[in-house]
Amino acid sequence: MDNMTLIAIASIITAGLTMAIGGIGPALGEGRAVASALSSLAQQPDSASTITRTLFVGLAMIESIAIYCFVVSMILIFANPFWSQAVAIAAGV
Repeated sequence: MDNMTLIAIASIITAGLTMAIGGIGPALGEGRAVASALSSLAQQPDSASTITRTLFVGLAMIESIAIYCFVVSMILIFANPFWSQAVAIAAGV
C-alpha cells in the first residue's frame, strides 16, 4: 500500500471512531439528564417550568458535543488536512 491509501484508511477509521464515541457519550448523557429531570418533576411538580427550561438548555449543550464530533468526522473524510502533505510528498516537492 502506498501512503495515500494508508492516509485514506486511517481517515475513514478515525472518522468512524469519532462518530461512534461521539454518539455514545451524548446519548448516555441525554438519557441521564432526562431521567433526572423526570425524577425532579415527580418530586416537585410546581417547578415544572424551571426544570423543563433548564433541561432543554442542558440537552442543547450535550447535543453540541455530538455535532462537534460529526463536524470533525466530515472534515476527516471530505477536507482532510493531511491530503495536501501526502500529495506534496508523493510529487516529490
